[in-house]
This record gives sequence, C-alpha cells and structure tokens, in this order.
Amino acid sequence: MLVKDIGEQGLLQILQRFCPAEIIGDDAAVIATEPEQSVVVTTDVLVDKIHFSEITTSAEDVGWRAAAANLSDIAAMGASPLGITVGLGLPGDVAVSWVEQMYAGMTQCLQQYNTPIVGGDVVRSPVITIAITAFGQAYPQRIIRRNQAQVGDAIVVTGVHGASQAGLELLLHPEKAKNLSQEETKALIRAHQRPKPRLDVLPILWQILDSSYSPTPPHTPGATTLGTKATHWLPYTPISHFPVSGMDSSDGLADAIVQICRASKVGAVVERTQIPIPQVFERWLTKEQALQYSLYGGEDFELVLCLPKQPADKLVQLLGQGAAVVGEITNGSSVVLQDQKKEIPNQVLSLSQGFQHFGQ
Repeated sequence: MLVKDIGEQGLLQILQRFCPAEIIGDDAAVIATEPEQSVVVTTDVLVDKIHFSEITTSAEDVGWRAAAANLSDIAAMGASPLGITVGLGLPGDVAVSWVEQMYAGMTQCLQQYNTPIVGGDVVRSPVITIAITAFGQAYPQRIIRRNQAQVGDAIVVTGVHGASQAGLELLLHPEKAKNLSQEETKALIRAHQRPKPRLDVLPILWQILDSSYSPTPPHTPGATTLGTKATHWLPYTPISHFPVSGMDSSDGLADAIVQICRASKVGAVVERTQIPIPQVFERWLTKEQALQYSLYGGEDFELVLCLPKQPADKLVQLLGQGAAVVGEITNGSSVVLQDQKKEIPNQVLSLSQGFQHFGQ
C-alpha cells in the first residue's frame, strides 16, 4: 500500500494513532504548562539524502533521530519537553508502512521522555521532508543561553564525541570495520542511528547549582497528566547561583564552542587530550582522524556547557561515562586547540571547517 493509494485523510487517520486523542483534532494543540515558567520552542528539518538515506538509516531510525534532534535542542536550553508537532512532506509512492515505522521510531524516542506528538501537517513533496517543532518549558532563571560564558569558566562536554561520524562511516564503508569487533561496530553504528538527547543532565546540573534542589516538585492542583509527566525532573525552586552558558553539539564540538564564544564575546583554549572519544579510536584511527571526527563529525547530541570550575568538576564527576572538562573560557575572541603532548600543532577552530548547508 502506497501513500497515494490512501490519500491525505487516510494517512492522517493512521498518524493520529500516534497522538493523544484528547489533544489532536482541532486547528491547533493546547498544552498545559506549569505556573511561572517560560515556553521554549525549536524547529528542526530533516531531508532525505541530506540528513538520512535508505543506505544508512531505517525508517524507525529516521523517526528516532528526528525526535532526538529536537529534544536535544530543548535540553540545550535547560527546558523540559511538552510535545512536538510533525510537518511531513512525502512523495505519493512512499510506502505507508515506511511512514508508520518512522512514526514508531519517533514514538520510541519520545516515550522515554514522556513527550507526545500533539499534531502536525502532511503535504505532497518531491522528496521526503520531516519538519518537527518541539515545545518545552523552563523556569526563566534556568534557561541556558549561548551568550553567558564568562572568562575563567570551564568548558564541559557531557559525553564522547566522534562516535556518530564513525558509525556513519561504517555504514557507508563496511570494509572499514575489518579491524573492529562486532560489538565495537554495533556500538558505533548505534551511536549514529539512535543518539540520546541529554535531558538527563539537567537535574544533576540543577542539583549542583542549587542548594535548595528538590527532585520531586509538589503536584500543582489542576495540572494535567501531560504537564505533570513532562516536568517531573524539574527542580521546584527556580534558583541558580551560577550562570550557565551552553548549547548542544549536533553540528560538532568545535562548532558548539565557537558559537558559544562568539555569542558571549570571549575566547577559549581547548585541550586535545581532554576531549573524550570512543576508546576504539585509539587503535582504529590516526590521531588526526580521531580529532577530525570528534571536533567536526557532529550529531553526537551531547551538551557543551560553560560554568565555574568547581561546579563543572562536580558535574563531570557525577555524570561519568565520558563527561569531561575540555577547556577554559579566555579573554579575546580566538578559540585555540592546543595539545599538551605536542603531537598535533596548535590550531584556531572555526565554523568553516565543519559541515555547513550551502557550503562549498
């Protein structure tokens, strides 16, 4: 069965099964939020042959990655997700089963964070296009912005970088896996196909920054089930004693650090040996290749946060699993990568070295 065989209304009837019945059906969704919080909105677009392909990504993985990309942006703002809407552009000869599997993968990711699909739109298109808008909420004092980095702040990454790029390379060139075990290959491929948005970092960050942290806020009378579920990891008392700046590393670690420094009008020094990479890189890739993957590979969906050194060290300790302090915010405007082992020359990081839409 193809999309053109069942038409728009037939397809919508299928897709509505993935949405809460009490929310969809009108011209717009109404989502309850908690008092004294700000709404956070982000949009991300994925296009066939640009962001995914049938060679590297199953329909379920396309859905997962589409959802994860948007939830990662919500996490990067210090917010809690409320729901998403999905704009779907499809050629008529796409199999209905492909669309259902894509929505199933999207739902698998969203359910881990109690986030529903609350609406969307379907149109005919010459190429598969998935445009997701995600809605979240955050206490105004907790919103993480790019322009708050201060000289002396430590730069924290919440996990390893380069794994997603390595997984993509193995999918495109399976012969490159000849020196890897089956488990190592699967782990790298999974990092590319099933990235995890780091919403789990937020309660740990607030616990460190706020001495009045309470992991379970009291129930607000009249709050909806959706609102209660979606905010269960937010601290109840919105007080933060240290400014935090940051974003996610979906476009690469170098991109994130440069973007933060540009917005904050500061510079940075990044230490190569402190950048967390998959252990397998050390015997599988050259140092130059490992550095390229970790700095510019992108789609690792970790958070890059700038905050004072003491809470930064505590955050790394509590996160474990590849989290690290990779550098420090400095005066000036240059972002310099240095290598204390002197195995790679110092270099200035820039946005032009990573992937850019419409770039040469």
